[in-house]
Amino acid sequence: MVLFDGVAVRYGAGPEVLRGISFTLAPGSFHFLVGPSGAGKSSLLKLIYLGLRPAAGRVELFGRDVSVLKRGDYPAMRRRIGVVFQDFRLIEHLSALDNVALPLRIAGVRESDIKRHVPELLSWVGLKHHLDALPATLSGGQQQRVAIARAVISRPSLLLADEPTGNVDDRIGVRLMYLFEELNKMGTTVVIATHNEGLVGRFNHRQLRIENGTVRPADPAAATAQPAQPAHAESAQPAHVEPSQQVKPADSTESDARADFADAERQERA
Repeated sequence: MVLFDGVAVRYGAGPEVLRGISFTLAPGSFHFLVGPSGAGKSSLLKLIYLGLRPAAGRVELFGRDVSVLKRGDYPAMRRRIGVVFQDFRLIEHLSALDNVALPLRIAGVRESDIKRHVPELLSWVGLKHHLDALPATLSGGQQQRVAIARAVISRPSLLLADEPTGNVDDRIGVRLMYLFEELNKMGTTVVIATHNEGLVGRFNHRQLRIENGTVRPADPAAATAQPAQPAHAESAQPAHVEPSQQVKPADSTESDARADFADAERQERA
């Protein structure tokens, strides 16, 4: 799915901020990317979603060496990746519903399916009464939940989340983690960058830690994900998104999650 071999990152003529990065992410795996603020977590995620080119080394994504990709190849590759950005990157003139629907419309999903599934997911993350709200009218926590819903709605092959619980309290953060885990159970490879050690400790997933510009496994289980072997080539074309494939929360956590999101809504309106 993802391979890094001796990768380095440098901004301009400055020193390398990341160096000697080698790891693989197997299809269907779930990893936390941990480390202090400023360690380079966001830079590593940028390398994966083609927002940054390495200064040295080799990066493979879906079996293709990104160094030989043409700019015209990027859109198809990126359509297989869901990204939750720290700064949300919502489109200001689109409603919450239309922001979340955007990847489905790009993929050619029928409008009738969009109008059924997008409100369902927004309702589950506590935004049932904000479907038509513009981003500027939403709180930071609400905008973050819109961004998360947009990233997961089409069940991407790979989900990258940069501090996805940074603007919500711990209880809501746990509920959002259930959504990521449900997506992972459906086959999506998940990478969550966070410095929330409490959240990481609560969920039993492999960890990659960035320290002093390098990446290493943070626990023995993570070491099994490390060998840098080339992945088999996979098509860069996005799979058609059937309505039945769009992510839905697990039934076992849904009622509790709805209650917690409702509590958060009341607190944000207070």
